[in-house]
Amino acid sequence: MNRPQVPALFLSSLLFCVFCPRALAGDAAWIEVSSPHFSVVTDAGDERGREVATRFEQMRAVYAALMSNAKVNIPIPLEIVAFRNTKEFRQVAPLWNGKPVQLAGLFQPGNDRCFILLDMSVENPWNVVFHEYAHQLMNGTLTQAVDPWFEEGFAEYFSTIEVDSHQALVGKIPSTTYTILQQDGMMKVADLLRVEHNSGTYNESGDRRTVFYAESAMVVHYLYDHQLIPKLATYFGFKIDKNLPVEDAIQQAFGMSASDFDKEIRRYVASKEYKGYKMKTPTDIETKGYTTKPLSAGSANAIIADVHLHSRDYHEKAMEEFEAVLRSDPNNPAALRGMGYAYLQKRDFEEAGQYFRRAAQLDSQDARVHYYSGLLINLRGTRDSESDIAYMTSELKTAVALDPDFADAYMQLAFAQARSRDISGALASAHKAISLNPRNQGYYFNLADLYMQDRQTDHALGLFRALAKSSDQVVAQRASRALDQVEKMEKAAQAMQSAPLEVSTGHPPEENAPSNVPAGGAGVIKFLKGTIVTVDCSSSPKAVITVLATGKSGTMQVADTHHVLVLGADAFSCNWNKQKVAVNFRQIGETTGSVFSIEIQ
Repeated sequence: MNRPQVPALFLSSLLFCVFCPRALAGDAAWIEVSSPHFSVVTDAGDERGREVATRFEQMRAVYAALMSNAKVNIPIPLEIVAFRNTKEFRQVAPLWNGKPVQLAGLFQPGNDRCFILLDMSVENPWNVVFHEYAHQLMNGTLTQAVDPWFEEGFAEYFSTIEVDSHQALVGKIPSTTYTILQQDGMMKVADLLRVEHNSGTYNESGDRRTVFYAESAMVVHYLYDHQLIPKLATYFGFKIDKNLPVEDAIQQAFGMSASDFDKEIRRYVASKEYKGYKMKTPTDIETKGYTTKPLSAGSANAIIADVHLHSRDYHEKAMEEFEAVLRSDPNNPAALRGMGYAYLQKRDFEEAGQYFRRAAQLDSQDARVHYYSGLLINLRGTRDSESDIAYMTSELKTAVALDPDFADAYMQLAFAQARSRDISGALASAHKAISLNPRNQGYYFNLADLYMQDRQTDHALGLFRALAKSSDQVVAQRASRALDQVEKMEKAAQAMQSAPLEVSTGHPPEENAPSNVPAGGAGVIKFLKGTIVTVDCSSSPKAVITVLATGKSGTMQVADTHHVLVLGADAFSCNWNKQKVAVNFRQIGETTGSVFSIEIQ
C-alpha cells in the first residue's frame, strides 16, 4: 500500500499516464546498470544509475539483517527505471483529476513483473518506493500471517533507511507523521490492531485511513525502540493462530493490558522522542560486479511501453507504443515479448504465440518469454494435445532455470506437470513456488487441489481449514466452500464404503463408461477417465454431461452444479468441450449413476 501522505496515489490505483510516442532516448543516452540483484534502466548517467543500484543493494542487505538474516528473495521480477528529470518522470506519473500527480518515486505492481520509477532530479526519491519495496521483501520472506497494521507500519519504518560505510540507521519518524496524529487524533490501539485487510479503515480513503497508516508506523517504532519486536511472534500466535481477542493477545504477548498499551503509545507519540534502530553496516552489501550497457531508443521505449502494459488505463496505448518500436526495429525482442503479452491478456492465443516465438528466437535467455509461452498453453486449456503440454512443461522448466526465484513460473510448471499426470513433480514445483512467495494464498489453494488429485485428502483439508481462517473474507469464503465440499465427499465415500456393496478401488479400466444416471441412491463407487464432449445445463442447477472414454460415450447427471466438487478449476462450467476429466461417480445397476466429483485433467 502507499504512504498516507499521498492519498491521491491510492485513489488513482497506481496507474500511469500515457508516455508520448517520441523516443525517450532522443535527448540523453539510456543505459542499463546491472548489480548482482537489480537491473536499473536510466538516462541519468552511469554514476547515478550505479547509485540507484547501490541503494537497493543496501536495502536488501539491511532488510535481511533486520529480519534475523533471512534469505531474501523477490518472487516477482523487478525492473527499476530512473528518470533524469521531473519532466520525463511526469510522462509516466499517475493521473489525478486528469493531471499528473507530483511524486518523487512510484511503485507499479504486477503479477509477472513489478516496476519502480524514480525522479533522480529531486532530493529524496526513495521513501515512497522503499515503503513498497518493503512489502515485496516481506512477501518473499515472511511465512507467518501478520495484520495490516504491522504490514504498513513496518514498511513505513523501513522506508527511512540511511546507510553509509559504517552504520545503517532505520526508523526515523517524519514530522508529517506527528502532524497527522495531532490534527486528526488517534485510534485506540486495540481498534488499530483489529483492522483487517477487508476493513473500510484500511481500504477507503479519508482521515481515518490516513491515521491508520501514521499510527501503525508509530506502534512499530515503539516496538523497535523498546525491544519488543521479538514478542510479536507470540502476539500473532495468540491472535491469529489461537483466535484470541486482541485485548487478550496484547496481555499475553506484551505483559500489559490493552488500555495500558494504548497509554504507552500515546505517551510515546506525545514525547516525540524516538531512537530508531542503529546497526553496523552489513558486510555483504554488493558494491562490486556492476555492469553497464547502452540501450537503443527502441529498447528504452519498449521498457516504458511494458510499464504502460501493466497499467489498466493505458493498455491499448501500450500496444501502439510496442508497434511503433517494431516499425523502426522489427527484431526488438522486448517489444515482441510485450506485444505477445498484450495479445495473451486479450486471450488471442495464436497472435500471442507468434510474438513469443519470435522473441525467444532473438533472446533465448529471457525467462519471461518462456514463462509467457508456458502460461499461454495453460490459459488456452482444453484444446491442447500431449505435445502442447510437453512444450508447456519444457518452456516453464527453461523459465525457472533462467530465473530460479520466479515464483509464478514454478506454479505454472506445477499445472503443466499435473496435466501430464506427473503429480509428484507438480507437488514439488508448487512447494517451491510457495517457498519463494509464502504469502500468496492462491498458491495454497493450488497446492490443496494437487493434494486432492493425489488422493492426499487430509493434506488438502488441512490447507482449506487454514485458509478458511484468513482475514481476507474472499479467501476465507472460497476455502470454506471447498472445505464443505471435500468433507461432504469424504462422508459420502465413507458411507458407501461401509455399505454392503461392491466397491472398486484404484483406477478401473476406462472402458467402464458411465450410463445415463439420476442423482442419489446407493451404488458402486467407480472412477472414470475420459473427455467431456457435451454439457447440458438446461435444467440448472442440474446438468447432464456426456463423457467419451475409449470409444464409448455415456451420460451422467450432476445434481447441483453449484455444489459438485470440482478439482482443477474454480467451478463447474456449462461450456466444457473436449475437456479431459476424471470422474468419481456412484453407479447403481447398469443404467443409473450420480457424479460426486470431477477432476479437470
